[in-house]
Amino acid sequence: MSEIETIVDLSVDTIKAVFGSLDENVKKIEKNLYVKILAREGTIRIIGSEDQTAKAKKVINDLAQIAEKGGPVTAQNVDYAISLVKEGSSHTVSELEHDIICRTVNGKPIKPKTFNQKRYVDAIRDNMIVFGLGPAGTGKTYLAMAMAIDAFKQGDVNRIILTRPAIEAGENLGFLPGDLQQKVDPYLRPLYDAIYQIMGAESYISNSEKGLIEVAPLAYMRGRTLDNAFIILDEAQNTTPAQMKMFLTRIGFGSKVVVTGDRTQKDLPSGQVSGLDVAIRVLEQVEEDIAMINLTSQDVVRHPVVQKIVQAYEEYEKKHSTGPAGRDRASRNRML
Repeated sequence: MSEIETIVDLSVDTIKAVFGSLDENVKKIEKNLYVKILAREGTIRIIGSEDQTAKAKKVINDLAQIAEKGGPVTAQNVDYAISLVKEGSSHTVSELEHDIICRTVNGKPIKPKTFNQKRYVDAIRDNMIVFGLGPAGTGKTYLAMAMAIDAFKQGDVNRIILTRPAIEAGENLGFLPGDLQQKVDPYLRPLYDAIYQIMGAESYISNSEKGLIEVAPLAYMRGRTLDNAFIILDEAQNTTPAQMKMFLTRIGFGSKVVVTGDRTQKDLPSGQVSGLDVAIRVLEQVEEDIAMINLTSQDVVRHPVVQKIVQAYEEYEKKHSTGPAGRDRASRNRML
C-alpha cells in the first residue's frame, strides 16, 4: 500500500497542546491509526495510507480546535476523537465544548464529553422523566446532579431531592448505630461527593438546613407528593417493582425526574426482579415526556483503564450468556 504525506499548519503552542506531555497524545494517534506524525516549526507532517492520514488529520484538527479555544486536550478527548473517526462519524469532539451545564465550586466547567452524554443532557432538558442507563463511569449521576443544581440556581425548581435504595442494609436501618442521618449516610455517600464538588459543602449545608436540598433513602419517599422539585433516583437497578412504582407515582406538578441505573450491577436478592427492568418494559411505549438514554462503554469518562474494564466485562458476559445462568436471565427477561 502506497504512503502519502499530509501537512497540517498550526501554531507552536497549539502543536504542544495537541502532542501532549512527552508526546503521549500523538503516540496514541499513531498507534491507533497506523500513521507516522512529525512536527517541526509550526508544521505537522502525517505519513501513512490516504485513508489513515485523512483520519489522523481530522483528529489533530479536532484537538487543535479545543486547544485554540483555551481548553485542555485530555486523554479522554484524544480517545474519543480517535473513536469518532474510526466509526466514520461526522461529529468532532470540539463540538461538545460549547454545551456547558454549570461550573463546579472551583470554576471547572461541567459539560457532556460524548455525544451520547449530550443526548442524555438534552433529554433531561426536554422531558419530565429520563432514564439514564449504562455502566459505571458514564456520568449518569454526575450530569444529572449538574442539571439539578443548574435548574435550582435558575429557579426552575424549588428544591432538589436525591435518593437511592439502601439495599446493602436491606433498608432495615434500625439496627445500625447512630441517628437517622448517620445510618443512611454511607449508602448516600456517592450523591454527597457529587453535590459537594459541584455546589460546595457550605452551600449544600445551608440549603439542606432550609429543606431545599434533601438526600434520603428511597424508603422515605413513600406517602409523599413531590411538586416543583428536581428528583434523582440513583442505583435504580436495586429497586423492587413495588418501590419503583411507588417512586414514579410520587411525582407532582412542576417536577423533573432522572432515574439512573446499571442493569448489569444488581445487588438484589437472588430471584428478585429489578424494578428498573420492569419500569423500562412498562414505559417503553410511553413517548410523551419520558425518555430512555442508553450509555455505553464508549461514554466512560473516568481513567481510560475503566473503559477497558467495562468493555472486557461486556465481552465476557456476552460470551457466557448462553450458559445456564444466561438462560435463566433470558427467561426472567421474557417474564417481565
